[in-house]
Amino acid sequence: MKWRGRQQSSNIDDRRGQSGGLGGSPFGRGGGGFRMPTGGGRGGRGGIGSLIGIVAVLGIIWLVTGQNPIDMLTGSGSSSSTSASSQAPASAEQAELRSFVGVVVKETEDLWTEVFAAQNQDYPEPVVVLFTGQVNTACGAADSRTGPFYCPGDQKVYIDLSFYDQLRDQFGAPGDFAQAYVLAHEVGHHIQNITGVLPEFNSRRASMSQEEANAYSVRVELQADCYAGVWANYAGQENLLEQGDIEEALNAANQIGDDTLQKQMQGFAVPKTFNHGTSAQRKEWFERGFTTGNPGACDTFAGSV
Repeated sequence: MKWRGRQQSSNIDDRRGQSGGLGGSPFGRGGGGFRMPTGGGRGGRGGIGSLIGIVAVLGIIWLVTGQNPIDMLTGSGSSSSTSASSQAPASAEQAELRSFVGVVVKETEDLWTEVFAAQNQDYPEPVVVLFTGQVNTACGAADSRTGPFYCPGDQKVYIDLSFYDQLRDQFGAPGDFAQAYVLAHEVGHHIQNITGVLPEFNSRRASMSQEEANAYSVRVELQADCYAGVWANYAGQENLLEQGDIEEALNAANQIGDDTLQKQMQGFAVPKTFNHGTSAQRKEWFERGFTTGNPGACDTFAGSV
């Protein structure tokens, strides 16, 4: 990805090096928490239409912790400290990674600002929090094992950048565009939150069985993958893509599919427990967003997925 020298987002809250005591898990079956679109804009991107939805979860690596991500981010956990900070990165490599994140986030802001403006709406930009070890959020406390996630309670994306090492080394998904895909996916959950998808699910969740909630969660996660693909299309229009970038993202989507992860960790897959989608589904919906560049093509709630 050709990102160097580009403008960075001002919505980066760098808390690396701070201590963040765990005052309660962000995971829990309790209700109260929360987790896109249709239309036309530049490059065929659609507007923000009415959506039905699903809940908030949003760490990519749920199997690492053994926690069900559909139980995450209910908004009932301990509150966070919200003051922005600027911690000095530990190395030149970490400083470069911080800059990379800033550029990717800025590019997502540019895309979604354009999409919302086409519907005469303002885009409320999320804050991306970088942390190490532990962090407190409006959705409760979390640590690096949670993986990247979006908290609808404070409209922030949280990521311990060591996750990128795990993505490369443990899950076999190297490359800067694999890393960009992760961020674009989490920003996709922000879009779902502010357009009503996540609040709608939360209102329905109490009457769902765990298996029904899992199936609905798959649709939410696949939509976020599709939105990540829409952003990849935008990145191509901005001449940011390099050879192999899309393949990196597709490989990442493949490696973190429910079936692939479950087979890797326990030797077999249990479809009724899937809550992010299979490898084939995640690749398909990312490709759909990338090919069309249209959020309106990301309606995972209509028909089969």
